[in-house]
Amino acid sequence: MVQQLARAEAPLDPFAITWYRVFAKTRETPDTMTIRMRPLNGQPPTFKPGQFSMLYAYGVGEVPISISGDPANRRYLEHTVRSVGAVTGALAGKGRGELIGYRGPYGRGWPLEEAEGKDVAIVAGGIGLAPLRPAIYHIVQNREKYGKFYVLYGARTPPDLLYKHEIERWRGRLDTQFLVTVDKGDERWRGYIGVVTTLFRHIRLDPANTIALVCGPEIMMKFTVAELKNQGLPEDQIFISMERNMKCGVGLCGHCQFGPYFVCKDGPVFRFSEIGSFFGRREV
Repeated sequence: MVQQLARAEAPLDPFAITWYRVFAKTRETPDTMTIRMRPLNGQPPTFKPGQFSMLYAYGVGEVPISISGDPANRRYLEHTVRSVGAVTGALAGKGRGELIGYRGPYGRGWPLEEAEGKDVAIVAGGIGLAPLRPAIYHIVQNREKYGKFYVLYGARTPPDLLYKHEIERWRGRLDTQFLVTVDKGDERWRGYIGVVTTLFRHIRLDPANTIALVCGPEIMMKFTVAELKNQGLPEDQIFISMERNMKCGVGLCGHCQFGPYFVCKDGPVFRFSEIGSFFGRREV
């Protein structure tokens, strides 16, 4: 029987806000920050790679943000926030010592237990690497449980790449094939140029024994899934993380309904065979 996707135990009161204090920030790109924060009291909750939080900027609003840190780290939580609106701008602008409201973690995560004993191919586009970063941490820390490990990552330009120092460290591992490409290089770029699907020519997948984890802009995921299927992967071995307008985080408000599913509760990670018949439609 196929194992269920990872889902953490729901909090007792899903609407209760816990206050966290920012203690460190890293600027990843001109408009993207990784925020490290600790609860004012106690330890942060455990989470499954691929789950998300609802982050609240006092007086501005609340948005869903994927947890982007190491799931084995029990000292603090990390979220990578791209400033694209009022709430994300307020969160990205939080300085050391300032407070952020927190709810979570919510949703289904990546099927890392199901993937044990198999090869894993991670494909990320742009900020889509953030929800996949905890999965990379987990696989690297438990390398003996997995077969071949591929990470294909694409961004628009070299300055748009996230986690540059970690990428260099991961690319140096002999047990991991980590390939990076950009749509447009600059005078210092010496890597691949092209969309992320062009990296498939540099790897050889075993379709019968590979689990694929995909996150990025919807158009990027569409072409990535098509390429994975061309390489022989069935839809039930392809998992994608969906983004929708989530408000409550627990499947009550209906804002994130996607066909018969609520992305916040039934996702954000879906087996492509669950949603392939209506993936890519504007309204379902």
